[in-house]
Amino acid sequence: MPVAPVLIVSGVALVAVCADPGMFWLPLLAAGPALAASTNGPRGVLYVGLLAVVLGAALGVREAGPGHELVAMLAALLAVTLASALSSALRGRRERVLAAVRSVAEAAQHAVLKPIPRTVGPFRVAVRYSAAAAEARIGGDLYALVSTPHGVRLIVGDVRGKGLPAVEIAALVLGVFREAAYDEPDLLAVVGRIERSLARNLGPDDFVTAVVVGHPHAGQLEVVNCGHASPLLISRSGDVVAVEAARPAPPLGLRALVAEPPCLETLPFSEGDQLLLYTDGVIEARDRAREFYPLAERVACHVSDEPEHILSAVHDELLAHVGGRLHDDAALLLLRMQAVGEPVPTASKAREKAVPETAGQDQDGQDGQDGKDGKDGREAVPVVSRS
Repeated sequence: MPVAPVLIVSGVALVAVCADPGMFWLPLLAAGPALAASTNGPRGVLYVGLLAVVLGAALGVREAGPGHELVAMLAALLAVTLASALSSALRGRRERVLAAVRSVAEAAQHAVLKPIPRTVGPFRVAVRYSAAAAEARIGGDLYALVSTPHGVRLIVGDVRGKGLPAVEIAALVLGVFREAAYDEPDLLAVVGRIERSLARNLGPDDFVTAVVVGHPHAGQLEVVNCGHASPLLISRSGDVVAVEAARPAPPLGLRALVAEPPCLETLPFSEGDQLLLYTDGVIEARDRAREFYPLAERVACHVSDEPEHILSAVHDELLAHVGGRLHDDAALLLLRMQAVGEPVPTASKAREKAVPETAGQDQDGQDGQDGKDGKDGREAVPVVSRS
């Protein structure tokens, strides 16, 4: 029911009755069908237009009697009504096409990102992913967490660009990562496998920023940052510190630009500590004043033993910061080292909003051979230990 357009037409008619005699207010009746075109279908537009024509004819005869001026006004109302009905029909068609495109885009995104369980090995895990609200522009944000014979390993990254090409690259990265994470005992060898696969498949202007994390031993994490935003280490005491790379490395796919391999950093990570990884859609989100979202500052305000609580609070604040609509995909993944004997929350107490998926692996026959070659340069790779 086109309530607002009907109210507008009725209001104009009431003003015309109460105002001075004449047909001065009657052309404003065209606002009714024009507004209905943006909120209702063609049938609703025709109903509002018919109401406007009937009221215009009655008021015109009452005020000035039949004449050329009244005929011209009614003809204009009919023309506006027909044009508005056509516009409404075209808008409805575009909305149906866009809905179909969005459905395909969501299916492609779901096929890449697998849901992550709330508990993996010694970690509690929480994930939040928000797709951009710009039409059907699916992005290349990626994340994965796997439990391997070499410990728990995870990756969070962002592919340059948008759309299906970015999703294809994200699927390639995740497929190689899942294979290499099981096969390679060295985390740098996992990064090397991904780099070599991308070097064979990426275009000259494509690249992927990523952070790869491993948990080979109790009490420590290994981190390799390839041009990505610095993770945030949340200590048990509540301090939030950015894990800056001791030696910045280029994004994946741009390794040929530098001669040195990426740097492997070792972080102490004990019971109660947490590590937050995210994509640039979080820290580059702006409000109306063009101010960036202060992620580290806001995380410090919501430190908790519940990873789901932290990400829920940060996610809600992020949406409020941008006014409810993100202009870039945003992914957040939080790890927390569980204490011995700590109970695991049930599904009713913890909410998980990760994007569901079914598959997305890419098996490259040459990657398995390339992974063995990654040992050649290990002696020259620096390892940074933080305390």
